[in-house]
Amino acid sequence: MIRTTRLTTGVTVASLVAFALSGCAESAAADPKKLTVSTFGFGADRFEETVVKPFEKKTGIDVTVETGANADRLTKLRVNKTDPTVDVVMISDLFAAMGQKQGLFDKVDPAKVPNMAKTYDFARSKDGYGPAYTYQLLGMLYRTDKFEQPPTLQDLWDAKHKGKVAVPDMSTSAGAPFLQAASATYGSGPKDTDTGFKKLSDLKPNVLKFFSRSTELVSLLDRGEVEMAPGLDLFAVDPAKAGKPIGWAPFDKGRYVAANTAQIVKGGKNKAGAEKFIDYLLSADVQEKAAASFNDKPVNQDAEVPATISEVAGKAATDPSAAGFTSPDLAYSVEHNDEWVDRFQREVSG
Repeated sequence: MIRTTRLTTGVTVASLVAFALSGCAESAAADPKKLTVSTFGFGADRFEETVVKPFEKKTGIDVTVETGANADRLTKLRVNKTDPTVDVVMISDLFAAMGQKQGLFDKVDPAKVPNMAKTYDFARSKDGYGPAYTYQLLGMLYRTDKFEQPPTLQDLWDAKHKGKVAVPDMSTSAGAPFLQAASATYGSGPKDTDTGFKKLSDLKPNVLKFFSRSTELVSLLDRGEVEMAPGLDLFAVDPAKAGKPIGWAPFDKGRYVAANTAQIVKGGKNKAGAEKFIDYLLSADVQEKAAASFNDKPVNQDAEVPATISEVAGKAATDPSAAGFTSPDLAYSVEHNDEWVDRFQREVSG
């Protein structure tokens, strides 16, 4: 039986602490037949139908699904660190790196997750933590009916697009990679973030919205309120399937992979169930079904990529390295994240 809890946006550390202290967040006893999985809100219904229900049927484990933004869910994990209420968290690579540094996750025993051996090298953590189960590509989402050629990153600053641009907030999966892409394009490299922030500040006159949720971005593009936005290729697939004039194109510089990872929460009530769930998530059959249902590109080398995904992302849908995509320096991003969030609010979105 699937139970779903959705975290509201704008959750603060103080409110979560108060919630925990009030006794509302009751500690659950260990139960090998119960598992709580925290995941993204985007595509959650299809995730439950395609992955969770078949897993329950196969294992007899009842799964509770919690959804919300990366930052909110990581905050909840940190608040409940001494008595976790989640067993598995599906979270972007940057926020996973933050959680690892904060001691929130367990390392994964490869013997307990044998399907991990079938994944691409980039999907496996060099430090032994949870693997990536899918990945997205940073580039430009845009209205195909407004451009004869796909827009470049530099087009964002063109005055003719005033009020027609959306930009990812630093709290999103695309936020830090986009900052680094701007730094690489206009500065000496991805770590020249002083130049990157200056360029983002200069972009403000063209920005209609600094978005914090992918669903918000898709709606803005669908309604034609914005013509382009730096974002992840994933969010162009459903509109393209539906015949809507929304496409995606890679940047010239700053081609970054943003992976989503599955982490075992340290101190969770059902570690064995968490291992089974991650192994199931990485199986070729489930990876193919997830790709067909909610567009998660497979990391299992035996899984086939649907044509609908390849039509949006091109060859990078099956071989991102050959297409020039690399992983950003996550350690550097984690080290500077608080500074970047503060600067973004002061200099860019404020």
